[in-house]
Amino acid sequence: MPNHEDHYRGKRVLITGGAGFVGSNLARRLVGLGAEVLVVDSLIDDYGGNLFNLDGVTDRVRVNIADVRDQHGMNFLVRGQDIIFNLAGQVSHIDSMRDPQTDLDINCRAQLSLLEACRRNNPEVKVVYASTTQIYGKASALPVTETMDRHPIDVNGINTLAGEEYHTVYSNVYGMRAGSIRLTRTYGPRMLVKHNRQTALGWFIRLALDGDQIQVFDGTQQRDYTYIDDVVEAFLLAGASEAVNGQVFNLGGTQPVALLELIDTLTKVAGSGGYTVVPFPEERLRIDIGDFYTDYSLITATLGWRPTIGLPEGLQRTVDFYRKYRAHYW
Repeated sequence: MPNHEDHYRGKRVLITGGAGFVGSNLARRLVGLGAEVLVVDSLIDDYGGNLFNLDGVTDRVRVNIADVRDQHGMNFLVRGQDIIFNLAGQVSHIDSMRDPQTDLDINCRAQLSLLEACRRNNPEVKVVYASTTQIYGKASALPVTETMDRHPIDVNGINTLAGEEYHTVYSNVYGMRAGSIRLTRTYGPRMLVKHNRQTALGWFIRLALDGDQIQVFDGTQQRDYTYIDDVVEAFLLAGASEAVNGQVFNLGGTQPVALLELIDTLTKVAGSGGYTVVPFPEERLRIDIGDFYTDYSLITATLGWRPTIGLPEGLQRTVDFYRKYRAHYW
């Protein structure tokens, strides 16, 4: 395919959830490629939005503090945009079980509202949606492919799946240029580390840097992890290609790794911290998916994407970032 980086020069790009982990890293890369970036983020406490994530590029992006649930606001914001990276969401599986109505509003209703805003006000816009491999639930076979059955085991998975399906339907029925990428355990600089409800690895990194003990539930589970730079590259490829319209793609890591191996690597990189294996809390056990890693060959064949940054290097970069900027994240 043509150089996808050149595709963004001069393009008007909107990123929902753009002050969050994935969104801010994507915004920073797009600015470097010459795009005109509009960041939309509600900055809801505990959801991961952090204006410091945009430090160094704030003079080159526009920031609109708005909620994707605001239909009238989104009707206005989508106008004139060439590409929308739709990353806003409530991503805590624990929170989705404790407050399912809010998860429904953000991950389901708001996605439909955004698509309606596009259909009515900017039907030619390209939309790339951030979905999750959590929609599969427990794997019936490994590695997990896009064609396998989807059996979400929590409210977050159900609502995210609905949001993904909305994008597919609007592409197939209305001809909108929309596709989805299923993320799997993304990590790296600018991820939320204030609490353990959103990402286990972010919390582990904080504990390790604080020299604390990491509580491990079982620890034999095999998982795959994708470094943020690789995830950003996948979104850039998808946003520049018409081949993703109406499609969904798995992302994945360079290789699956057991949780205890991950933590051992982390503590060695950090030079501090340790771990203790403890019994599974009941509320966590109910939504644990056991071994899980994906087959990402479809996006490789379609867009040429594959992960390039292995876990030791990715963890080193992440630890170095938080050691330098911890005051803005702790």
